[in-house]
Amino acid sequence: MKTFFSRSPEWSLIECHPTGQWWILERCVFAHRRLQIYLIADAYRGDQIKQAIVDFFDAASGGHPENLQIASPSRNLPIHGGANLVAYVGHDGLMDFRVESVPKPKNGERRDTIILACASKQYFGSALKATGAHPLLWTTGLMAPEAYTLKAALDGWAAQESGEAIRERAALAYDRYQHCGLRGARRLFATGW
Repeated sequence: MKTFFSRSPEWSLIECHPTGQWWILERCVFAHRRLQIYLIADAYRGDQIKQAIVDFFDAASGGHPENLQIASPSRNLPIHGGANLVAYVGHDGLMDFRVESVPKPKNGERRDTIILACASKQYFGSALKATGAHPLLWTTGLMAPEAYTLKAALDGWAAQESGEAIRERAALAYDRYQHCGLRGARRLFATGW
């Protein structure tokens, strides 16, 4: 994430810093160069994958909305349950363990999610539905959860494209980097319920 988005012509790295939570190694804040869109990326310790997934579901439900103060430009950014879009990018830990409880929706606001992990539709589906969030992009099979797919999806989301258009962007990016064939890449991604 940090390397890929830092090198992107559409995004600039604003800051990276520790969060004060030992299970998160670093938080990086990126700003879109043309639009008023910010990406906050938390890098979790590898052995804290369960906490990362629990935090994802909490944010997807609208739980624990916070404001993150950034210095340049000076502003407060809504994070966690205050974000409009929440993404999880990484190993599908739900293949290995269960989450004991999933939070219910905290408010009536629509919150989109992106889940880039192996077979995320199958493994995250019932829990995500319980949070009240909308699956903008997720996967149907094994995949490499990497930043180029997230960037392609974010580009479509920022342009207010349909879920199908975002799915197509993700498939094109995935095929470009993985050379798996566009047909296979299209089958890998899904949008909506």
